[in-house]
Amino acid sequence: MAKKTRVSIAVVRRLPRYHRYLEELLKKGVKRISSKELSEIMNITASQIRQDLNVYGGFGQQGYGYNTEELYKKLSEIIGIGKTYNMIIIGAGNMGQALANYPNFEKYGFKIIGIFDRNPKMFGLKIRDVEIMDVDKIGEFVRHNRVDIAIICVPSENAQKVADKVVEMGIKAIWNFAPTDIDVPDDVVVENVHLSDSLLSICYRMNEDDLFKKLGKK
Repeated sequence: MAKKTRVSIAVVRRLPRYHRYLEELLKKGVKRISSKELSEIMNITASQIRQDLNVYGGFGQQGYGYNTEELYKKLSEIIGIGKTYNMIIIGAGNMGQALANYPNFEKYGFKIIGIFDRNPKMFGLKIRDVEIMDVDKIGEFVRHNRVDIAIICVPSENAQKVADKVVEMGIKAIWNFAPTDIDVPDDVVVENVHLSDSLLSICYRMNEDDLFKKLGKK
C-alpha cells in the first residue's frame, strides 16, 4: 500500500491546476481574483475552491478575493516547489527519452541525474548531458548520489521487479509510467500514470451522446 495523503487525493490533484492557472494569471498581470472568477476560468465551483484552500488555512479576504501573487507563492510552498528533487529514469525507450528531454522539470526543482537501461547499445549515450548507464549500476549510483524520485519506464512485466529494487535502495518516491500499477510499502509515494486511461476517457466523451441515445436517455 502506497503512502496515503492527509487530505483527499482529489484535493491534492487539484493543487497543481490552481498553481498553473495562477501562474497564467500572473503573466497576464492579474493582481487579484475572486473564487467566483477563478471558478469560471477553471470550471470548478467557487465553493470547491474555497474548501480546498481552507484545508491549508484559507488565503482570501471577503470582498477582496485572493492576492494572485501571494496565493501562487503559498501554493508553491504547499506543493513543495522550491526544493530540489533528484530523479533517475529507469528505461531509456521512447517514453524514458521523452521524459529525459522534457525541458520544464528544472523549472520546478526536478533534476534528472541518471538514466538507466539494459540495452548495451545505449550505454554511454547522453540525453541533455545525462549519460545512459547499465541498469545493473543503479545500486552503486544511488549509494553515491541522493535520489529522491525513480521514474519507471519499463515494460509492465518488469515494473514490479524494478519498483521492489528501488524501494530496497531507499528511494521513497516512484513515478510509474509502466502500463500497470505497482505495489509499494506504505512509506513510499507512488504515482501510477496510465496514458491509455486519458485516451480512453477522450474516447468515451466523444461517444457519450450516442451512448445515451441508445439507452433512451437525453
